[in-house]
Amino acid sequence: MRRGWIGAVAAAAFAWASGASAQPIQPQGAITTFAGGGMADACADAAARGETGVHAEQVCAQALDTQALLPLDRAGTMVNLGIIRLRSGRYAEADTDFSMAIRFMPDLAEAYVNRGAARIGMRQFKAAVDDVDKALSLGVKEPQKAYYDRGLAYEWLDNPKAAYADYKKALEISPAWDLAREQMYRFKFTHSEVVEADAAAAKPEPKP
Repeated sequence: MRRGWIGAVAAAAFAWASGASAQPIQPQGAITTFAGGGMADACADAAARGETGVHAEQVCAQALDTQALLPLDRAGTMVNLGIIRLRSGRYAEADTDFSMAIRFMPDLAEAYVNRGAARIGMRQFKAAVDDVDKALSLGVKEPQKAYYDRGLAYEWLDNPKAAYADYKKALEISPAWDLAREQMYRFKFTHSEVVEADAAAAKPEPKP
């Protein structure tokens, strides 16, 4: 039986130094994973519960090695395995898992978001932006996390204006999301000129 899981995965924390402050930032991977019964379901459960470690990885690897999975289910199981590795900070391996998932299902938007998160961990920020752009063009199911991740990458690329626009978009989509709100608040101190310019641009033109 195929089951869909929708959730979020956080990679290891990064320190973003801006001005005199340093802010830990966690890239978010918006995911939709699919399972095809048996060990693939157990792999999906492990990913959904936030598990890490050798046992969880072995469950996913066994599903991939022993089960006859449909392309979508195989891609989803690869995403699950990559998520587990991503949480452990094993970015290069996770990147490989997500890339393999994309080979099986080139239109799986969540695979691109997760690969973007892995590439932030690998400090491949331009490649991360490209992956998130692709995910958004494919209609990722949790776009707020895609915009958030792209904001992180833009910060590392020294483009605070684009980063702020993406954090703002993430908060517009998900107003109760504390993580996006925290980044918006941080910008008031680290990039006040960007916040002020954005506020000025949003003011209505005075009537003649």
